[in-house]
Amino acid sequence: MLLLLFFVFLIQFLNYWIFEPLVSFLEYVIEIRSFPIIALISLIFLFSANNIEKN
Repeated sequence: MLLLLFFVFLIQFLNYWIFEPLVSFLEYVIEIRSFPIIALISLIFLFSANNIEKN
């Protein structure tokens, strides 16, 4: 049981160590206030792609 717990903590630590710099960089580049703009652009692209396929 302790060995399993050790491996779980090790995996958690490695995931944090590997992905934390990437996540903090993405949070800095794509700020929270720009999410509505990104969502609007993606929805427009999604529904316009459907019209492109019909033509």
